[in-house]
Amino acid sequence: MDTIWQPDLLDGPGPKYKAVMQAIRTAIMSHALGPGDKLPPVRDLAWKLGITPGTVARAYTLLTDDGTLVAEVGRGTFVAKPDLAEPLSGDVPLEVDSATHNAEQQGWQVNLFSPHLPSVGQATLIRQLLGEVAADPPSGMMHYPTRSGGRPAREAAVQWLANAPLGSFGADDIVLANGGQNAILMIFQTLLTGRRPAILVEDLAYPGFRRAAELLRADVIPVAMDAHGVIPEALEAAAKAHDAQIFCTSPEVHNPTLAFTPQERRTALVDVARRCDLSILEDDCYRLGQAQAASYRMLAPERSWYISSISKSITPALRIGIAVAPPGQAASLRRTAEYSFFGLATPITDLTASLLVHPRLPQVMEDARVGIGTYVQRAVNILGGHDLAWRADVPFLWLHLPEGWRAGAFVQAAEREGVRIRAAEEYACRDARAPHAVRMAINAGVRLVAFEAAIERLRGLLGNPPDQIGV
Repeated sequence: MDTIWQPDLLDGPGPKYKAVMQAIRTAIMSHALGPGDKLPPVRDLAWKLGITPGTVARAYTLLTDDGTLVAEVGRGTFVAKPDLAEPLSGDVPLEVDSATHNAEQQGWQVNLFSPHLPSVGQATLIRQLLGEVAADPPSGMMHYPTRSGGRPAREAAVQWLANAPLGSFGADDIVLANGGQNAILMIFQTLLTGRRPAILVEDLAYPGFRRAAELLRADVIPVAMDAHGVIPEALEAAAKAHDAQIFCTSPEVHNPTLAFTPQERRTALVDVARRCDLSILEDDCYRLGQAQAASYRMLAPERSWYISSISKSITPALRIGIAVAPPGQAASLRRTAEYSFFGLATPITDLTASLLVHPRLPQVMEDARVGIGTYVQRAVNILGGHDLAWRADVPFLWLHLPEGWRAGAFVQAAEREGVRIRAAEEYACRDARAPHAVRMAINAGVRLVAFEAAIERLRGLLGNPPDQIGV
């Protein structure tokens, strides 16, 4: 066979073509097959596996349809290469291929600032749906966005969020935004009142909360945390001292520490929010797996606002954010959106309506989650001897630095080694003290060997702090 890949015999129940598809996907995830590698001819693989050529042909066709493989007339079938579009900002991972170097010498600059999903078919699916929207746009191409025109997209969002423990909600409770950050800003615009409003955030928190607050000239007050999230007594003291209006939190996957807030703590925080008349803004954009506890919208539906987006599970390119308002309060949020930008562009809402309910999407999202897990595990294998927080279904890691390293100095040293990471200071308020720790996002947009080499360089730095260099 004209390939280095040698598949195992197929075992187990179920259609054989699905087993062939899974074997190929597994080979790609494990890097037994890489971008551009040629698959065996249909008849050769069928003979090797003891199945019919039609079964293999069906598997190849379905994988070609979802973008995993590409077929070239007269040449054969190959593993699809990732999109190599020109980066639009410094946050896009940069991969520079040096074919003449071996794995240890490849000159790749690896950007671990922001998570980058593996390309597992979502680009092909989106291109297909964009083509369908362009050919016959349900909302037309000559009208302003309307509430009724955007309803199919909101209904699709309801279906996409079906596994989130949000309590009772429907399309009328949802407002779509230009990404999760835009949803945060819209909620602030809807809720904040007075000349000098205040919001409460976790002691270390997603910087987007602060940036949105600064745009609205609101004070940002950090609240002390422990291993289970914000401390209820600290939240109450801060709320009363600053007459705060909103408590912003990420209880399922805290950014940047990966902490999880258990149900008992959430209940205690809800009691504080009710006593102090705080609104709760829950950011759930980083969760890729199942939720482990009820959301604040389920625990306190009268005051809780929930945000999700497709950036960490499908692609950040489309900028589709989903805000779920408390019962009866979506009209105010929708008014904010309409006064700000009239609503999402109609081609985007048409695309959203198709994408979020497409039958291929669950497998694409699962493949992306598995791919992220592969990169996480490789990083853990390399850095496991250090104080590292990680989860297989979360696209970043949190590393407490050993004695001798300060976060800022470590970030600068890492950049000199061709690896870009974030210091804990980026997640702290200006006057707050930050731990000597760094966040490393998973960049599955570079080959696994380049990612591993970058993590190896970081491990080398960890073992050689400045006070030992030159000794």
